[in-house]
Amino acid sequence: MASFRKRNDRWHVQVRRKGSPALTRSFLTKADAQAWARHIETEADRRGIPANRRILDDLTVGDLLVRYRDEVSPTKRGAFRETMAIRVLLRHPLSKTPLSALTVAKVAHHRDTRLKVIKPGSVNRELAIYRHALEVARHTWGYPIAENPFTLVKKPKVFNARSRRLEPGEWEKLQAACQRSRNPHVLHMVEFGLETAMRRGEVLKVRWGDLDELKRTLHIPQTKNGHARTIPLTSRALSILTVRRPETPTGQELVFPTTEDAVKMAWRRIMGRVVLPNFRYHDLRHEAVTRFFEMGLSIPEVALISGHRDTRMLMRYTHLKPEAVVMKLP
Repeated sequence: MASFRKRNDRWHVQVRRKGSPALTRSFLTKADAQAWARHIETEADRRGIPANRRILDDLTVGDLLVRYRDEVSPTKRGAFRETMAIRVLLRHPLSKTPLSALTVAKVAHHRDTRLKVIKPGSVNRELAIYRHALEVARHTWGYPIAENPFTLVKKPKVFNARSRRLEPGEWEKLQAACQRSRNPHVLHMVEFGLETAMRRGEVLKVRWGDLDELKRTLHIPQTKNGHARTIPLTSRALSILTVRRPETPTGQELVFPTTEDAVKMAWRRIMGRVVLPNFRYHDLRHEAVTRFFEMGLSIPEVALISGHRDTRMLMRYTHLKPEAVVMKLP
């Protein structure tokens, strides 16, 4: 049963149902108050009035993100990056929105606003943080949130498939630029990535104890998708490791003892001294995967090396040159 009263130019409405706490809201017009009351009563008839929703008036999206940052993010491998991402999200106007007022329309407006500033892929990563935070709040923290608007809003399409490969003569230019780098590990890292299709983060975590020289394999215990894998090594990859091997290596000693930030900085300087238009560090992985296919390896064999669990994603990294295929035709 809903009751209405006007006070200080605002309409106050209260909905009461036996066995549930009263729900109260205020509106500028009586029509809005009546519409809200009908919606609450309909929801109550359908599945009962949820637990006290007044808490949602006092909590904002930002409050939710802060708790998520403090309690959930530290449990993830990418905790630092997510913490930095949430710091950015807390600056947005959406963070000041009460959870009770969060709607699909507001989320869509936020999405469209962000698309004017950053790329669709970055927007989707931000939306994923919001979406998971709301899901944790609903199912773990017991917040009386009826639905998650971030699951209902349409995600922007991402058109980021790349086809950049090293053209004739470019590898020699890149190799020479890496040799001039002040970071003594970058050249071998770049060569090793090109021989193994390993991600930069995976290469940085390689330890001597992960290498089996007799079997010519390398175990990668921690990967981006969370699935460990063991890969076969080319003779060139093995020779790179042989050159770097200390006299008495310990199992836990890093093969490339440098940091990700140091490599990023070195790479920016390398790109500043060599003419390689639109070439990124991650393109080494594209190049390596494609070279494996050109060697004649099958999709399962390449997936074993690259770690792709979805062959559709694997094909995004594959850019065979038509002239190479021509050589195989009768």
